[in-house]
Amino acid sequence: MSELQNRSSTTVTTFFRSLDELKVMCGLAMQNYRPIVNGERYLTDQETADILRITRRTLNDYRADGIIPYVQIGGKVLYAESDIEALLQANYHPAFKRLA
Repeated sequence: MSELQNRSSTTVTTFFRSLDELKVMCGLAMQNYRPIVNGERYLTDQETADILRITRRTLNDYRADGIIPYVQIGGKVLYAESDIEALLQANYHPAFKRLA
């Protein structure tokens, strides 16, 4: 005869622990989810500043100086991920060795 499973059994405890971990992982996935529009992912100013390791004020200066392209809808400013990658590639300087 099979054993009756209750809250104190190892199987049930393990199952509920796994469910708790899954709940946390789903929550993190939902926090980081950014919908794709026409194959493009758009980032907020805070996300963009974090990626570039700059302050939001510096990012604002880059916008004002025409260094970085952006989309503005009302008061919300968004940056296309591909534009950020293109900016980084355009400003890439390869390492070089000095001749002795």
